[in-house]
Amino acid sequence: MPTIKDLETALGSTYKLWKNSIDFTKQVYPEVVEEWNYSGDKFGWSFRLKDKKRVLVYLLPRDKFFKVAFVFGQKAVDQIMESDLAEFIKTELNKAKPYAEGRGIRIEIKDD
Repeated sequence: MPTIKDLETALGSTYKLWKNSIDFTKQVYPEVVEEWNYSGDKFGWSFRLKDKKRVLVYLLPRDKFFKVAFVFGQKAVDQIMESDLAEFIKTELNKAKPYAEGRGIRIEIKDD
């Protein structure tokens, strides 16, 4: 399991954005539970911010950046499509294959 030092080294300047993502999620949802998960050699480690029933946010460390992943149910997808969120997010969500648990998207975080 990665340590904070491992993350700081691997993520470089994006570590502060990683930390901000976690802090923001905790601010909006104080009951969030943090969990590391290892999905095998092909996918590596992921950091999950969960409530009692589901993962709210996945953070996926990479070399000098990370990915944020979300899975949205149909009601959430409908709300997002009607919102003023960035068009690239809507496009990615629209292209995502629907599964029983919802539509998933990953966004690369390389800078502010």
